[in-house]
Amino acid sequence: MEFEGRKKIDMHVDIAPLVDIVFLLLLFFLLTSKFIKQPGMKIDLPRAQAARQQDRQDIIVSITRDERYFLNGAPLDVMDVRSALCEKIKANERKIVIIKADKKTPLQPVVSVMDYSKQCSANGVTISTKLNSGAAPGP
Repeated sequence: MEFEGRKKIDMHVDIAPLVDIVFLLLLFFLLTSKFIKQPGMKIDLPRAQAARQQDRQDIIVSITRDERYFLNGAPLDVMDVRSALCEKIKANERKIVIIKADKKTPLQPVVSVMDYSKQCSANGVTISTKLNSGAAPGP
């Protein structure tokens, strides 16, 4: 009399379809992320020969060519620029204001932000520029 032993069940998991699906999802997200428009501001900084990289960027006031204001990336109303800037300066230990203005921005908004900074006891005001890549300075 022969006894049948336990039959070994050969189980395996085929992961090829899983890999295919993960690859397709990855491809889908990579391709669609290129078409998502990031909100923000368009600022074309002026160029300078002596521009250098800032070590810290504490308080950044950005001004677009259509005179919209941003404080550390957050949009501001024209009437709130002074009060919001004073709050940031009081909360900051270095108290240095960096102005990033488009090169086609009128001068008055830049001067106003510089004046507000000094009124709020800022230690320094810097105008941000791009490093000129060896080309002759021009308009």
